[in-house]
Amino acid sequence: MFDISTKKRIVIKVGTTTLTHKTGRLNIRRMERLVKTLADIQNSGREIILVSSGAIGLGMSKMGLRERPTDTPMKQACAAVGQCELMYMYDKLFGEYNLNVAQILLTRYILETPRKNNVENTFYKLIEHNIIPVVNENDTVAIDELELAVGENDSLAAHVGMFCHADLLVIMSDIDGFFDGDPRSNPDAKLIPVVEKIDDKIRALAGDAVSGLGSGGMITKINAAEIAMEAGFDMAIVNGRNPDILYDLFDGKSVGTVFLANK
Repeated sequence: MFDISTKKRIVIKVGTTTLTHKTGRLNIRRMERLVKTLADIQNSGREIILVSSGAIGLGMSKMGLRERPTDTPMKQACAAVGQCELMYMYDKLFGEYNLNVAQILLTRYILETPRKNNVENTFYKLIEHNIIPVVNENDTVAIDELELAVGENDSLAAHVGMFCHADLLVIMSDIDGFFDGDPRSNPDAKLIPVVEKIDDKIRALAGDAVSGLGSGGMITKINAAEIAMEAGFDMAIVNGRNPDILYDLFDGKSVGTVFLANK
């Protein structure tokens, strides 16, 4: 049974589509609502770890690019510029609620080596001092995810939850949850509220239920769910276009899709 009242350490992952308009420019109103909601949840006694995409999109906007670059060096340049903008906004907005943030940039290499112990220690100290870690892929040095465009921040968020011993991972997407088809093209597609086991049927459905505007799609969210469930914590997919939906989730209402941890 999914009991939100027992969840204290929460990893929240927000994608590019949550933070930006279709133009690639920052969606200021939505970002302000997101930060206000997260600050309120943090103040309630929970521990928030934020995994945030959006650096490349914001960098494109700041550099005056109308289309996403196709070559890796330019993507890295956009990420470098956009990451500054992203952290500036988080620092400014969380500061309005007397909360401090810290930037943590990770790569797959770090997560797969003993160096991750140092990252764990950093997380614990930040959480201990009521500081919200803001995590992103270090796109300026990690080229695998940029070249493959596999939406690795979904899996990154699950890995962060794993070595931070999180109680819950929440992925805020541009879709209401996990459906038995693509609701954009199939009006009869139905939301699946609870998934207890990921099998071939679920993976096959993920191939159709694509989260369209981000780079990852639904299959990367299923990969993240597998990591979380195996590690022993639940995961939820909710629609990030309305940040207030987090209140419904933490009030115990049925929203989105919940993937239950393996017993």
